[in-house]
Amino acid sequence: MTDAAELRRRTQEFLAANPPASTDRVDFLKARFDAGLAWVHYPEGLGGLGAARALQAVVDAELEAAGAPDNDPRRIGIGLGMAAPTILAFGTDEQKRRFLRPLWIGEEVWCQLFSEPGAGSDLAALGTRAVCDGDTWVVDGQKVWTSGAHAARWAILIARTDPEVPKHRGITYFVCDMTDPGVEVRPLRQITGEAEFNEVFLTGVRIPDAHRLGEVGDGWKVAQTTLMNERVSIGGARISREGGLIAPVAATWRERPELRTHDLHQRLLKLWVEAEVARLTGERLRQQLVAGQPGPEGSGLKLGFARLNQEISGLEVELLGEEGLLYEDWTMRRPEKVDFAGRDAGYRYLRAKGNSIEGGTSEVLLNIVAERVLGLPSEPRTDKDVAWKDLAR
Repeated sequence: MTDAAELRRRTQEFLAANPPASTDRVDFLKARFDAGLAWVHYPEGLGGLGAARALQAVVDAELEAAGAPDNDPRRIGIGLGMAAPTILAFGTDEQKRRFLRPLWIGEEVWCQLFSEPGAGSDLAALGTRAVCDGDTWVVDGQKVWTSGAHAARWAILIARTDPEVPKHRGITYFVCDMTDPGVEVRPLRQITGEAEFNEVFLTGVRIPDAHRLGEVGDGWKVAQTTLMNERVSIGGARISREGGLIAPVAATWRERPELRTHDLHQRLLKLWVEAEVARLTGERLRQQLVAGQPGPEGSGLKLGFARLNQEISGLEVELLGEEGLLYEDWTMRRPEKVDFAGRDAGYRYLRAKGNSIEGGTSEVLLNIVAERVLGLPSEPRTDKDVAWKDLAR
């Protein structure tokens, strides 16, 4: 059994052999992965040591104290938070060896080809088709709201492989090469002026069967692992006390007493407490993950994250008064990551509107919490046993 003391010793020995100040950043990250210190709960040989997930904090603390570089997790968040746990759970040994190391190092960026314009919030109604042609699959369709597709090397993709069965049963999960000539990425300019989202058109994209995750027709089951991890990664990111969006509001309150009013004070206190409750709930959820895969609780956490971000960013704009109406830059850019902390209040207010859409709409998450957490009866469904091809569209 690897314990905290053993991990601390391993990390210190690793740092002595690979001094952060004199080791190339990429070489350092490769060596860290090979030493099993990337994600310690992963198996040996895949960046881990088979240790308890909670012990990652021991490694991270030692590396941070030594000034070690990180792998820019916000830039590669989809790979780390969604693709990697899905590949670990359903990938072949060859797929794990091929994809996990460059994913964690950040050499290969990932995106997620799930949402479609014709399916709305009902992901299982997707219409992108994958037709078997020998040992490859030919994929045609359209995906939308794809974060980072313009920078991605690989994508996790779900497509319909059998239209003759009900919608949840005819889906298969693939790894798609974003450099395929049949993949076209178009920017979607957002309310912020930027285009971190994209729409992706797939025309005759050929995916080898060796890049299929899980069994044919089992894609919905595989996708649930991705979605549960996605909601935890969005809503359950580790932050410090008074971190996240509440930080700039609290700082402005302390530094600008002329902006204070009694009403704003009461609202700030309420949101500060709610932000702290959300932070501690996220910590508890991460401790629960040590025992296994994420459950539906992540949906509740992500739901609260979206509401809090929107309320806090709205309060910040009101607190700043006329200054809150300013917007620093409307230049059309295609950023590779979202930067809440490094932008102004206007950006945070506008960008937070997307939090209740991305990673599952708040309406869908409310249904998940109602049915899978509270045990309430599900809404009546008329399409449960109907073949996808016979559904009204």
